[in-house]
Amino acid sequence: MLVPYPVRRRRSPLRPIFAAATAAVLAAGALAGCSTEDGPERSVDAFLAGWRSGDLHTVGFIDATGARVPAADVTKEIRALSGDLVDTPPALKRKGDAKVTADTATAQVEVVWTLPGQTRWAYDRPVRLKRGGDDQWQVIWEPALVQEQLEDGDRLALRRDAAPRAGVLDATGAPIVAPRPVVRVGLQPSEVTDVTKLMQQLDAAFKAIRPALTPPVDLSDLSKRLAGADPGAFVEVVTLRDEAYRQIKPRIYDLPGTKFRAEKIDLAPTREFARALLGSVDPAQADDLKAHPDRYAAGDLVGHGGLQGGYDDRLRGVPGLTVVTEHAKPGEPGEAGEAGEPGEPDVSTDAEVFRSQPKTGQPLKTTLEVATQNAADAALRGEKRRSALVAVRISDGAVLAAANGPGPAGENLAFTAQVPPGSTFKTVSALALLDRGAVTPEATVACPKTFVVDGRPFKNSDNFELGAVPFSTDFAKSCNTAFTSLAPKLGPDGLATTGRTLGLEAKWDLGVDVFTGAVSTGGSATEQAAAAIGQGTTVVSPLAMAGATAAVARGHWEQPKLVLDPAPGQPAPAGPALKAESVAALKTMMRAVVTAGTAKALADVPGQPVYGKTGTAEYDNNPAHTHAWFVGWQGDVAFAVFVEQGGSSTDSAVPISERFLRALPAR
Repeated sequence: MLVPYPVRRRRSPLRPIFAAATAAVLAAGALAGCSTEDGPERSVDAFLAGWRSGDLHTVGFIDATGARVPAADVTKEIRALSGDLVDTPPALKRKGDAKVTADTATAQVEVVWTLPGQTRWAYDRPVRLKRGGDDQWQVIWEPALVQEQLEDGDRLALRRDAAPRAGVLDATGAPIVAPRPVVRVGLQPSEVTDVTKLMQQLDAAFKAIRPALTPPVDLSDLSKRLAGADPGAFVEVVTLRDEAYRQIKPRIYDLPGTKFRAEKIDLAPTREFARALLGSVDPAQADDLKAHPDRYAAGDLVGHGGLQGGYDDRLRGVPGLTVVTEHAKPGEPGEAGEAGEPGEPDVSTDAEVFRSQPKTGQPLKTTLEVATQNAADAALRGEKRRSALVAVRISDGAVLAAANGPGPAGENLAFTAQVPPGSTFKTVSALALLDRGAVTPEATVACPKTFVVDGRPFKNSDNFELGAVPFSTDFAKSCNTAFTSLAPKLGPDGLATTGRTLGLEAKWDLGVDVFTGAVSTGGSATEQAAAAIGQGTTVVSPLAMAGATAAVARGHWEQPKLVLDPAPGQPAPAGPALKAESVAALKTMMRAVVTAGTAKALADVPGQPVYGKTGTAEYDNNPAHTHAWFVGWQGDVAFAVFVEQGGSSTDSAVPISERFLRALPAR
C-alpha cells in the first residue's frame, strides 16, 4: 500500500532524520594530505576540514571579483545552503593535486552525503583558488561549491516518498491482509433532527453487531463534532466491514442525517483473524518518530507488535528520497503567501538534483491456514475470559492457527503465556512412567479421594474416588491422587527429561517470541508430587503444549514453524524417536479420555478419532481458582486450548475444542 509523502513548498520537516544519520558519515580523516606545504592543496584541505567542522577561520576567501569574503560569512552560507542536510555534513575528499596555472588553481573534490537509510549521494565539485599578494592561496567562494545548481538564497531540501508495504502471506502465498469492502457510516449535520435520539439509535444498532465490536463505538463526542462541523459536511462515525454493516443496515439506513460511503481498505479476513500474532499497521506514532528519527517520518505506516512489528524493516521497504533546491520568493520573511504558513517565507522548488526510487517491501510468508484460523477464532468468539487456541499440523509442525480471546491488545497468550498446565501434563508424566516401565495401562493404581505427601493432602476434582482401577482409567478420569502416588517412580528429574524430549524448555527459533516451558526438577517430595499433575513450579504456553502433543501423535518432536520466508536461521533440532510401545499405550489412553473419560463431549465430533487430555490447573492457594485446558489432536491437526480462570475444563476448554473441531474443513 503506497502512502505518498506530500511534497510541500515549505521547509522540509525531515531535518530530525539527519541528526540520527551522523554516525554513518565518513570520518573527516578521509581528507587527503597536502602534496606540498605551501601549494593550493593546503588551502583546499583546510577548506574541506572547516566545511565539516563548521570552523573556517584558517581559510582565506574571495569572491569571483576578488573581493575578500569573511570566513564567518562562508560558514553561515554553507549552513544555509545545506538546508535539510545541515546536521549531517558530507564526507569530503580531494582527488589528486590541484592544477595550477600561474596564480590560479583548480582542485577536484568528492562530496558524499549520507541520506536516511544509508542512501549515498555523491558528486564531484571543482574548488577554484587564487594566489594573493602574500603568496597565500585563497578559495574563490561561490554557492556552487556546495552543489553545482545552488545559487545565492537557495537551500537543499529533502522529499521523501514512502515505499509500498509488502504483505504477510498465508500458507498458499496469498496476502492475509487484502483490499476488502467497508462502509463508512457518517452524518450530515444539516439533516440531523434530534441528536440525542439519533445517538441512542446508533448505539443500540452498533451493540447488536455480532461478533461484538471491540472496542465499542464511542459516541460521546458526536454531538460536539456535529455542532462544530459545516452543515453539509460528512461527519464520520465509524467504518464497518461490509458484513457488519449489512447486519444493521435496516436499522440505520433511513435514520435522519445518516450517510454512507462504500470503499475498500486493506484488512485481514475478519476483525479477530490472528490479531495478536499478526500485529497491526498504523500511522507512525510519536514514540516511533522519537525512537527512530532516521527511519520514520510523519505519515509513514509502521508495524506494531506481532509479525508486522517484528518484520517491519522487511515489510515496509525503503522509502525513495529526492533532493531538490529551494529558493525563497521575494517578499518579507514571515509573510504568508497563498499557500504559506504564518512565520515562514514562501519558497519555490527550482530543480531536482538527486533521486533514489522507493524499494517495495518484501512479503513475509507464513504457515497460517485461513480456514483453520477462522475455525479457531470462531471457537473463541463470545468467550469473555482471556483464552487462547493454537493448532499445529502434525506431519510437518506448521502452525495453522493462533487465536486469542479477550485481553490487552497485542497479547499473544497462545505463544507467550506462562501458566501451569494442570492435568494436561499427565501426558508427560504418563509417558515418563511408561518409558521407565514403572507402570502399564493395565496395572492397578488406586485412586483414593486424598493422597498425603509429607503432610500435604492432594485431592481429586470434586473429591471423587475410583478405588482400585487400571492406570488407563486413572488417566481417562484424570485422577490426581493416582499420579501423585506414582511421582517417586519418576525421580527428581524424570519429568524434565521426558519434557525435553517433547520440546519443552528448548530454544526455538520461530520468528516471533514464544515461551517453550519450564519443567520442575528436583525439589521436595511434595514438589515432585505436584509436578506430576502439572502443578508446582512447572509452567508452559499453549504452543509449547500443542508442540508436545503433536510429538506424541507423530512419534518424535519437531519444532513448530511459523515463518517460511525468510526462514528462521536456527530452528531447534528434531527430538529423538519416542519409544514406540510407550507412545502406543499413551495414544490408547488419550483416546479413552474422549470415549470414556473427561472429554466425552468430543466423542461424536465428525471425522477421524479425537485424542486428548483435559486439564484443570490451580494458579494460587485457593483450589477453587483454576485455569482450564484441553490438548489433543484429530487427523493431522494437534491443538491446545487454554482458558484463564476457566474453572472446570469440561465446562470451558472442552466446549471450545468441540466448536473448533466441528468448524474445521474436512481433510
